[in-house]
Amino acid sequence: MAALSFQLESTNTHTKARAGKISTDHGEILTPIFMPVGTVGSVKAVTQQQLKEEIKAQIILGNTYHLYLRPGIEVLKTCGGLHKFMGWDRPILTDSGGYQVFSLSANRKIAEEGVMFQSHIDGSRHLFSPAKVMDIQRSIGADIIMAFDECPPHPSEYKYVKQSMELTHRWLDACIERLNETEGKYGHTQNLFPIVQGGIYKDLRTVSSEYVASKHAAGNAIGGLSVGEPEEMMYEFTELCCDILPADKPRYLMGVGTPWNILEAISLGVDMFDCVMPTRNGRNGMLFTSQGIINIRNKKWATDISVIDEGFPCETSNYYSKAYLRHLFVADEILGLQIASIHNLSFYLWLVSEARKYILADTFLSWKAAMIPQLKQRL
Repeated sequence: MAALSFQLESTNTHTKARAGKISTDHGEILTPIFMPVGTVGSVKAVTQQQLKEEIKAQIILGNTYHLYLRPGIEVLKTCGGLHKFMGWDRPILTDSGGYQVFSLSANRKIAEEGVMFQSHIDGSRHLFSPAKVMDIQRSIGADIIMAFDECPPHPSEYKYVKQSMELTHRWLDACIERLNETEGKYGHTQNLFPIVQGGIYKDLRTVSSEYVASKHAAGNAIGGLSVGEPEEMMYEFTELCCDILPADKPRYLMGVGTPWNILEAISLGVDMFDCVMPTRNGRNGMLFTSQGIINIRNKKWATDISVIDEGFPCETSNYYSKAYLRHLFVADEILGLQIASIHNLSFYLWLVSEARKYILADTFLSWKAAMIPQLKQRL
């Protein structure tokens, strides 16, 4: 077993973009990288074989809150952890459940010891403490596990955000303490990523970034952005955090975002991303393509027999026509959801691999400047 390591391979001359390689016991991850979200051990409408062979996913994300409730930790332990349970032999990252707690604001109570919440499934009550969240993630068995944090909503008053950030820091210390006194269950290393909070207040973000950096963790995450603040503000605070977080560790911007959000954040020094947008929007008929955004339900595509997107190499995108995919959506055929999800995820993974290529060639800035207006177009 070896702890996660990060090799910085290239930095850009004109931006803060970087290319690197993360090594885990379940394989290597070339950065920048996008992580498909498999909340309950399943990336919606996509098989694990498709994730590996067509979409080219190098790492996927699971969620502690959802996996704890269903299938439950005893099931996962009996089955040898999430990797074996779902048949995935590449790296997995688990979110701590902090964001779900944030989104369940009507059904939870936050206190020093943790968060008491009601299950969205059956209304049963549960307590997530930092130690318990670490124990749960040990049992899930992810390669990268996230510290338990509180994500304050936007907008929030300064006083509340400061108290929330300080609580997150105390919880981080409790997470580290618990990990140090326990061992992994399945013969591979689990690596903790702390999470920077602090809302949209520069002094708090600075304090939180410095506190997180002082823990010398295997990698670090930026949380509490893309929760309703303007895009430019998200970029401003992402850059602030990246400038403080250590350059020799991977940086993960949580829950972001659109293709252009990702390219902008890469230029600020971010290495890792996740978002439900490619699959969720895909299931609702929104396709992200190399030429722009398509609403496949629009009548204009009804007789368009050109392929979904010939701008990048993807079997699905280069095989099915826009007319056929529109027909599937209008007819409520499940296959439509699957094709759209595979296309969007393949596009996201292609986009970050292209970004990596241009970073290595030191031409990322000019490529990004040409790409972003194209990606934003409504077709």
